[in-house]
Amino acid sequence: MLEYENQIFLDILHEDGLVITAKGLGIEIVFGNVLKAYSDPGNLVIVLGTTDYDERYFIDLLKSYGTNMLPRVVNAECPSNEREVMYLEGGVLFISGRILVVDLLKNRVPLHLVTGVLVYRAHNILNAYQEAFALRLYRQSNKTGFIKAFTNSSLAFTVGFSRVERVMKALFVKKLYLWPRFHSIVNSCLSKHMPEVIELHVKITPKMENIQTALLDIMNYIVKELKRLNKYLDLDELTVENAIAKKFHKQLHLQLDPIWHQLSTTTKQLFSDLKTLRSLVMSLTYQDSVSFYCMLNSLRTMEYAVKASGWIMLDEAENLFKYAKSRVYTDKSELKPEPNPKWIALSEVLNEIQEQKRKKDDDSIDKVFILVQDNNVCHQLKNYLTMGANEYLLYHSLKKLSHIELQKTSGKCEKKADDQQSTSENMSENTENTDEDLQGDQDTYILTLSQKSTEDTEPSTSKGDVKHQTLFEECSQLAELDVTSCAKSAPVVIIQAIKKGGDPMAVQRTLTEHMPNNVILYAADIGTVRQLEVYQNNHPSIGLKVYFLIYGGSVEEQEYLTSLRREKEAFHSLINTKTTMVVPEEQDGKSEDCLALMIHSDSAAAEENTRKGGMQSEAKVIPKVIVDMREFRSELPAILYTRGIKIEPVTLVVGDYILTPEICVERKSISDLIGSLLSGRLYNQAVAMTRHYAKPMLLIEFDQNKPFCFQGNYYGSRDFQNSTITTKLQLLTLHFPKLKIIWSPSPHATAQLFEELKQGRDQPDANVAAKIGADENTEDKQIMMEKYNSRIQDFVAKLPGVHSKNLRVLLNKGQSLSHLIRLTKEELKEILGNANDAEMLHKALHEKCLSTDEKSSTKVSKVRGKNLFTRVKKAKT
Repeated sequence: MLEYENQIFLDILHEDGLVITAKGLGIEIVFGNVLKAYSDPGNLVIVLGTTDYDERYFIDLLKSYGTNMLPRVVNAECPSNEREVMYLEGGVLFISGRILVVDLLKNRVPLHLVTGVLVYRAHNILNAYQEAFALRLYRQSNKTGFIKAFTNSSLAFTVGFSRVERVMKALFVKKLYLWPRFHSIVNSCLSKHMPEVIELHVKITPKMENIQTALLDIMNYIVKELKRLNKYLDLDELTVENAIAKKFHKQLHLQLDPIWHQLSTTTKQLFSDLKTLRSLVMSLTYQDSVSFYCMLNSLRTMEYAVKASGWIMLDEAENLFKYAKSRVYTDKSELKPEPNPKWIALSEVLNEIQEQKRKKDDDSIDKVFILVQDNNVCHQLKNYLTMGANEYLLYHSLKKLSHIELQKTSGKCEKKADDQQSTSENMSENTENTDEDLQGDQDTYILTLSQKSTEDTEPSTSKGDVKHQTLFEECSQLAELDVTSCAKSAPVVIIQAIKKGGDPMAVQRTLTEHMPNNVILYAADIGTVRQLEVYQNNHPSIGLKVYFLIYGGSVEEQEYLTSLRREKEAFHSLINTKTTMVVPEEQDGKSEDCLALMIHSDSAAAEENTRKGGMQSEAKVIPKVIVDMREFRSELPAILYTRGIKIEPVTLVVGDYILTPEICVERKSISDLIGSLLSGRLYNQAVAMTRHYAKPMLLIEFDQNKPFCFQGNYYGSRDFQNSTITTKLQLLTLHFPKLKIIWSPSPHATAQLFEELKQGRDQPDANVAAKIGADENTEDKQIMMEKYNSRIQDFVAKLPGVHSKNLRVLLNKGQSLSHLIRLTKEELKEILGNANDAEMLHKALHEKCLSTDEKSSTKVSKVRGKNLFTRVKKAKT
């Protein structure tokens, strides 16, 4: 480890806390060494917050360290009895929060043996309800084990009020460790072996500059309109400079979500258009001219013009479309797409690397690592390097541009296009899918020097005309490459997306595996720049050369500088917060009298129920709620637990929460509600609840950070009206009059409601709740369908005195409805096994609802009172 990495390691090992580092400083190396320190059968360390990519990376890293006992992954594929054995065997366990919470509540985890808990990506803890719940359960029973948390996302702590204090409270840590890039130890350490950085400021073409200016002018117009229409909103951070930064729109929506329903339709559309324009600005710098023109053309429709906020009618928008088209067609409407200026710079860098290698005259092969934004650019550069600029752009144009536009080109251009298309059809498989540029799924290409070259004339640049471009050919795997067949001066080129396949460790893996000595940064990313600094200091013998390709004076450069500034400001804010925040002594949860972790115990209940009138108080029963396993993805079980309610996880077939033997609750978020109503699943769930429970309930729970209403198209999709949802809810209540609908603004309100509903009622039985509905998934379901008419079954189930416990007996012993009518009260009692149920059913079948005099006096109905069965027979006829 480097000096600062070792210091971070020693700090967090010595005292629990939250470590926040700048992006790219190697927090994964520190975390890996912490894992190594505890990888021993004598320890039981639980790791939370990791993804599949993280787990694979850390296991491979510890393998390279020669660790004897590697971490193991506990997932849903491991049965409960196997998990109990894994806990007892010790070592480091990667485990999801949901599985850990269930095992903790089921007492499968030997908490007294747990050495500690490590939390990765700790900035997510406020939204990771299962992990936060697991930490609370762990700290409640284990006061000696450690909790150590790690994150490299400083910007996540700038959103919301007192974010870092709330995160530390949820983690039960009192110490905050901050490691920005400007930290003195980090700065001095990375300055020892600095890579040779060659910064190439590529000049954008005049047409690109005109497009960029038009886009920025339109964005400026939208920003001013937003501030003019919403003077009461705090939009000081909303500037064009910030609007082009990464994740700014996500933070802006977090700020506006609670009041989104109060914003006008125009304001909502302005925010949407601002996001669209930001994507266009960024696409200008890394997409080719044909792809950008196609993307822009997709907005030039009547549908979008009606929907948009009006920017498409501005003069700047007209200039935007004009210059975008001029990059693809000449003034004479000839098809001649403009090459990307970075392509030319990339060819020059590769030629320079090749020339330098020729001068060194050694037998080693240079490896060039090209890092790009995403899979699309990865695919684009592969085609450019294997086909040449003109050939690739023409081939791409034939696939992307419409047939009508191609007809406008001159006969000369058409002949050239036809010839080129004929040539393209005979290309190798690596160019057959060029038309799928915008859906390219391959994120890594390995190229070697080709035996062919082309006279690919490029436009004039500041460094002169490039008349010849060296072409490459694709190799499927680097391991399959025959090194002896390669020319000594030929570099091996590896093109890879920064987050290959969504893996945040992709760059780190490639650097370790291939050890390149030349890196071309085709995309400006602060995390990647620092990873290269760390890579050079870990391998000082490699003379690393980094070629930084960036458009000088462009939005791309501004976005990079803005990202640096925002991270620096985030760390300054965290430093100020650290010096002023007050951390309670009991925040770590290790004190026995920590009330924040206690639930109502029997002793506390005894204090509440003091003796009255000299009589000893009755024992307090701890309330219990049975919760379906899938519900542990939500925050509600944890909130119920903190309110003193015992949580019992069970796999339920009917319902999500069983409050009492009679009360069953199906919880739906807004998105779940819409999906269930449209698919008809909610109808089936309502049928099951009303059949098996006397008091079924549908809980519709809103997000506490979003509006408590149906309005516009905020919750619903644009292809249907929200009136559809309310109509279906009305039909649901008409079909199931027993079903109660509960509206809740937040999980906290739901927990309070559950507590009130349970007061004075019996506790549910987990074994009974698990069996309800389970038999319907076996052969009994088929028997019920074949033996009983489903409509008669539903009708009988709604009669007074009939419930889930006696429905099947009544259907078995009753031959028909007419037979049921003829049964006496004693016979019904013998069938149902309960006198009260028999009396209720007999009255419903034989007694009049209202007398004739009562009906005439109340004027409720002109129909004379008749028994229930008579009305049913008339309805059937």
